[in-house]
Amino acid sequence: MSSKKAETKRRTSSGIELKPYYLPADAPPPTDEKPGEYPFTRGIHATMYRAKLWTMRQYAGFATAAESNARYRYLLSQGTTGLSVAFDLPTQIGLDSDSPLALGEVGKVGVAIDSLEDMAVLFDGIPLDQVSTSMTINATAPILLALYIAVAKRQGVTPDKLNGTVQNDILKEYIARGTYIYPPRPSLRLITDLFAYCAREVPNWNTISISGYHIREAGATAAQEIAFTLADGIAYVEAAIAAGLDVDTFGPRLSFFFNAHNNLFEEVAKFRAARRMWARIMRERFKATQPKAWQLRFHTQTAGSTLTAQQPEVNVIRTTVQALAAVMGGTQSLHTNGKDEALGLPTEESARIALRTQQVLAYESGVADVADPLGGSYFIEALTDELERQATAYIEKIDTLGGMLAAIEQGFPQREIQQVAFEYQRAVERNEAIVVGVNRFQVAEEHPIPIQRIDPEIERAQVERVRSLRARRDTAACTAALDALEAAARGTDNLMPYILDAVERYATVGEISDRLRRVFGEYQETVVF
Repeated sequence: MSSKKAETKRRTSSGIELKPYYLPADAPPPTDEKPGEYPFTRGIHATMYRAKLWTMRQYAGFATAAESNARYRYLLSQGTTGLSVAFDLPTQIGLDSDSPLALGEVGKVGVAIDSLEDMAVLFDGIPLDQVSTSMTINATAPILLALYIAVAKRQGVTPDKLNGTVQNDILKEYIARGTYIYPPRPSLRLITDLFAYCAREVPNWNTISISGYHIREAGATAAQEIAFTLADGIAYVEAAIAAGLDVDTFGPRLSFFFNAHNNLFEEVAKFRAARRMWARIMRERFKATQPKAWQLRFHTQTAGSTLTAQQPEVNVIRTTVQALAAVMGGTQSLHTNGKDEALGLPTEESARIALRTQQVLAYESGVADVADPLGGSYFIEALTDELERQATAYIEKIDTLGGMLAAIEQGFPQREIQQVAFEYQRAVERNEAIVVGVNRFQVAEEHPIPIQRIDPEIERAQVERVRSLRARRDTAACTAALDALEAAARGTDNLMPYILDAVERYATVGEISDRLRRVFGEYQETVVF
């Protein structure tokens, strides 16, 4: 009888079975592909971070515009190199702060922005021609970008000098997140209108950040995150081409937003596979001829869903591993989560520690010294190939369903994500998947950490602020701008100039959204089983 203990099978977080070790036969044949060369498996730039580090962003926004402005100034003083704006739920779904439906949510998970007045306060003292700003906003993205442009004009900054990103990815809202307003098809019109407007007026702006982050947060595997994100990207490219836009013109302004999860090597392979797949999709499927249109440029955020309320200081370690994966995978910008985000909004201290995590990686660890440092590893190359194979199979399935829009309407990606999320939760409950501090290595919590709390008085003050604005503005001019927007929405004109005119006349986010609701209607989710 053999005394050798049977070896337990090992799998990645996404269920890919792993060998004990990898040999040259497990990896693809060697190639001479270098970083900066098609299909960009090894990175979109030849020297990567040797020439320029990734943009260090810290996602922030809470309470009022004034309080968020103070946090932005603090982060800039501590070395962050880009701003990333979080908006509260009413702003995300086109409600003013005094709407009955906004009660209890104003300023809670982001900053409340009702009008041009609020946006001006949010960026007070921050020169918009000198910072890169990312805004996590989708259903109301055209409105918030118009507000940003209007504030820049007040600063004397012309739109062609602005640099940043607006998320503007509505399809993943129907799949995983839920902050939609209108049905998918009119929502796609708003997206392509923004594409066309920015191509003419705001050429340095990234007009969409196609987001796999929220798909992964909902429970998707790494392969599903790649597949559903790129399938959304395919749908946006198809919609833009159908609207008469040139793929070589708007293609270079597309950007992506991915999650960095716990499994270090799988995450590095995920980023490499996604980059290679998108290059081939743009060149072979859409016949783009500009190399910049082939490049998958992406922002990364560490995985909020992995953070635990138990032993929150351990989250610093999780975030470090995830940030390391993003950097070794070749991200263009990065946000690191605060240790306390499973409990509340990050405090100033936890935001600083999160930023310092990036700075240690950049300046002390050595990982920025070489492009694609894990390239050529038998394991990494084999894992990159396997993730590409699985993700490609998903995209082929979506194509047979009629594309991503049709797949969403049929509930396909939603079901796939729900199933793996359910299976993972069962594994945690059975102690088959270990979460440190949750189902193993628990301790008695004796010293709760400080939590950022939002004063309820802030909501009352914001409600008064928006009501005061309505009383002071030129009502006739505002109404005329809103009437013109509604009429344009019933036709085929690009809506961005009308939205910009409305915000400059001090129309509110809720008022503009309501006019579009009259024309487009509201989306009602179909329950998927």
